[in-house]
Amino acid sequence: MSQSLPFAFSRNFLGQAPVWYKQTILAFLVLNPILLLTLGPFVTGWALILEFIFTLALALKCYPLQPGGLLAIEAIAIGMASADAVYQETVGNFQVLLLLIFMVAGIFFMKDLLLFVFTKILLGVRSKRVLSLLFSIVAAVLSAFLDALTVTAVLISVGTGFYSVYHKVASGKKLHHHDHDHSDDSKVVDFHREDLDQFRSFLRSLTMHGAVGTALGGVCTLVGEPQNLLIAEKAGWDFIEFFLVMAPVTMPVLAAGLLTCLALETIGRFGYGAELPARVRDVLEEFSNEQDSKRTDSDRAALITQSLIALFLVIALATHIAAVGLVGLAVIVMLTAFNGIIEEHQIGHAFEEALPFTALLVVFFAIVAVIHEQHLFSPVINAVLAMDSEIRPVMFFIANGVLSMISDNVFVATVYINELASALKSGSISRAEFDLLAVAVNTGTNIPSVATPNGQAAFLFLLTSALAPLIRLSYGKMVIMALPYTLVMSAVGIVAVKYFL
Repeated sequence: MSQSLPFAFSRNFLGQAPVWYKQTILAFLVLNPILLLTLGPFVTGWALILEFIFTLALALKCYPLQPGGLLAIEAIAIGMASADAVYQETVGNFQVLLLLIFMVAGIFFMKDLLLFVFTKILLGVRSKRVLSLLFSIVAAVLSAFLDALTVTAVLISVGTGFYSVYHKVASGKKLHHHDHDHSDDSKVVDFHREDLDQFRSFLRSLTMHGAVGTALGGVCTLVGEPQNLLIAEKAGWDFIEFFLVMAPVTMPVLAAGLLTCLALETIGRFGYGAELPARVRDVLEEFSNEQDSKRTDSDRAALITQSLIALFLVIALATHIAAVGLVGLAVIVMLTAFNGIIEEHQIGHAFEEALPFTALLVVFFAIVAVIHEQHLFSPVINAVLAMDSEIRPVMFFIANGVLSMISDNVFVATVYINELASALKSGSISRAEFDLLAVAVNTGTNIPSVATPNGQAAFLFLLTSALAPLIRLSYGKMVIMALPYTLVMSAVGIVAVKYFL
């Protein structure tokens, strides 16, 4: 018993994760206190950031909540941040947490309508380039007036719906009716595997076009991203003024992003260009026709209800009658009430997707608290503020972009805009320069942050969603697929900040 018990502990630690992964996490946990004692909190803080990024990068090996959570607990235990600091970060992002808990669950109850609409679009638009551009434009427009996380939840729901339909139908029929020329059943399975791999690539590319679209639209308006509202409050801009002030940078970037979408689908590099396989199209058309033929009056009533509440959702979010999460709760109440979903366990399924990510986000706030408490970004901020005023806007854009890739764009924007507000108050910078730098902060945190999943909450949500493993969307794959967008959009952003502001 004494020999088997330690083995049982080691086997239970992080469950089915690879042995080398478990050993790496243990090494991190041992290393951090040593670094703190020998090299101090600044180095240890940066080590924690890199270690947390490691857990995100290998999210398909082990969900980041457990290893990331252990790192966060250790950080608090060794005094890198206080529990109260983590709480304050969490309270500061309460609207985002409410959104995740309720809005994502609300989208779950709309999945029949979303699958119906997007199936018609997918089957109706045969050009992959047009379809990709459509996904990107729709995501951008919705994100500009609604919320990037909500739009990402829609993308996840649609992608998961498509995948489950094809996988369920194709697995049941094994596609025999398409392959009469092949008597060998193994060849049929091979064809199915080829179709599945291509379909995954097809869904990956559409999802990434849509995800980048959320960033393209989110940067444009006061309500597009959480930090936009904070920046607008500090600058005293209303909705129209915010849009006009940002337009010299955001409009060229939007155009560049959409052109990049078309170019990627044309050249077929960086994981893009995969077409919808003919056999998969047949399966989806068969599913669509079957659903149409057997749809009852009750089903039609449910779709109409979902359509009306979707309209309410768009109007409520666009006019901001309440916090996004509360609108999501209203959507849950109305959809379940009018569609006859009244049992607790039926409602509970809707929360399964978002709650693990909500927990992960709070862990992420603990790492952000370490950044804040140990002033890890202060050297960069001070260096940029000390630069000549002519190059300062461009350097602000670059510095904000780089830091947003590493940590979180909302946190970086909050730190920088507060520093700018203090500089304006003390007379260090003029009002005109404050406005220029505020534009640089907003665009810098929103545009280059598409480079990594930890740059934007919507990207991180996508990485850790149920869809990611289905379509084989790993951290590395997201970085590679985002790379051309990052380079083009950042370059256009830098030129626009330098010459158009």
